[in-house]
Amino acid sequence: MAAKTRAPRNRTISVSKTDAIECSSRITNGPSANSLNKIICGDALAAFAELPTARFDLLFADPPYNMNKDFGGSKFKQTSLEQYQNWLDSWVKLCAPLMKNTASVYICGDWRSGSAIQRVGSKYFKLRNRITWEREKGRGAKANWKNAAEDIWFFTVSDDFTFNLDAVKQRRRVIAPYRENGKPKDWDEAGKFRDTHPSNIWTDITVPFWSMPENTDHPTQKPEKLLAKIILASTNPGDLILDPFAGSGTTAVVAKKLGRNFVAIESDQNYCLLAAKRLETADADKSIQGLSDGVFWERNSRAKVSEK
Repeated sequence: MAAKTRAPRNRTISVSKTDAIECSSRITNGPSANSLNKIICGDALAAFAELPTARFDLLFADPPYNMNKDFGGSKFKQTSLEQYQNWLDSWVKLCAPLMKNTASVYICGDWRSGSAIQRVGSKYFKLRNRITWEREKGRGAKANWKNAAEDIWFFTVSDDFTFNLDAVKQRRRVIAPYRENGKPKDWDEAGKFRDTHPSNIWTDITVPFWSMPENTDHPTQKPEKLLAKIILASTNPGDLILDPFAGSGTTAVVAKKLGRNFVAIESDQNYCLLAAKRLETADADKSIQGLSDGVFWERNSRAKVSEK
């Protein structure tokens, strides 16, 4: 992958020829005993047959949405909803046997694909919720409402599953403080904030852009903060995560930062190299934008609290 010329303040990750050589040890061509915590470069459906059954604690799948999209070396074309549903079923049914009985499953989609995801996911797992997160990046439409949200469908294999509530609470500023017997109730008087239970509407996610160190040229890159919420909520340290559409490696990077194991599969060689380079960086930098002091801070709030 040839490195692009960037503006001085542009922090978008690119891979040079030297990077490609140095990162190659983090990439493998197929599942094996040595593929744990590496990027598998290849077709996900072929890889599933080689993976151990009932081993994974979390499935995070960010498949191509039902729309025309260019993913570097490959293109995904929009089809009918029925055809898209059949395509989803073709790989979800192969993932199901790989999951532990206590595992959780998250599948990403947009408004076009939501009904297909619900039907296919519910065929193999128990539907728990639908997360909608604000994707504020992008230009507005001229003859339609701007698409500023995406969905993540939350399933579990059984009624016995992990959900670490305290690990994903959000720290919000207190606008109308409540007192009980003259003392603050569930909020900090000095900083005027409180830790609230997470909802299924996420408005605190920043889509990676050119000045963020996690940014890449992948067209549908998910933010590290988004993956951190899911991984912290639905896994414990040392658990194993499966990502069959790894893209630029966000799931793998966040798993590494949070002490989880992963198997990440990506068909495009260039994106595999991006993911591998990000994993190299994660060895030294464990920070995740928006996550600090064990809580997820409301957007633009941490600096104001620190000032106080």
